[in-house]
Amino acid sequence: MFSRTDAATELMTAEQLLEYDAKGMRTELVRGRLIVREPAKYYHGFVAMRVAVRIGIFLERDQVERRAPHPLGELLAAETGFTLQRGPDTVRAPDVAFVAWARRPESRNSFAEMAPDLAVEVLSPGDRAGETLAKVADWLNAGTALVWVINPTKRNARVYRADGRQSLLNHAQSLDGEAILPGFTLPIAPLFD
Repeated sequence: MFSRTDAATELMTAEQLLEYDAKGMRTELVRGRLIVREPAKYYHGFVAMRVAVRIGIFLERDQVERRAPHPLGELLAAETGFTLQRGPDTVRAPDVAFVAWARRPESRNSFAEMAPDLAVEVLSPGDRAGETLAKVADWLNAGTALVWVINPTKRNARVYRADGRQSLLNHAQSLDGEAILPGFTLPIAPLFD
């Protein structure tokens, strides 16, 4: 068992993070170092849930329209851990994630040893730009194809892609599922109201 005292001095593994008692706090592991944060505030959860609901509705409709036996993939709720790197370990948890059906992990009782196809981060007022960019880099370096960073304070969104392209979208524009969620668009303005 990994204790709070250990957390300050030695590197933690993904397996130790699974056993760690964070007492209701949000945790991630960044190159073996434990990151502990306060639970998300109400508005953050509101925006993240709006994104998740819209993607979920799209996945259900798309499956029906295609008459497919399964959806395009699986949608995962906030704080689902993904092991992005080993030795030292990095475990990140986006606010919303999507994993294509063919890429679903076999084991569902631990952190997925993979990056999601889409990672969505909803910024909180105290989030620092450098920390957010580090998260985006971790997602992209691990194989995430599309990262959406939604900023409720500025009412905009940034899109980061595996090929290095970036976009800044204002509140009047829409996020696009591109090749990950073909046909999906998400107007930005309604996310904040």
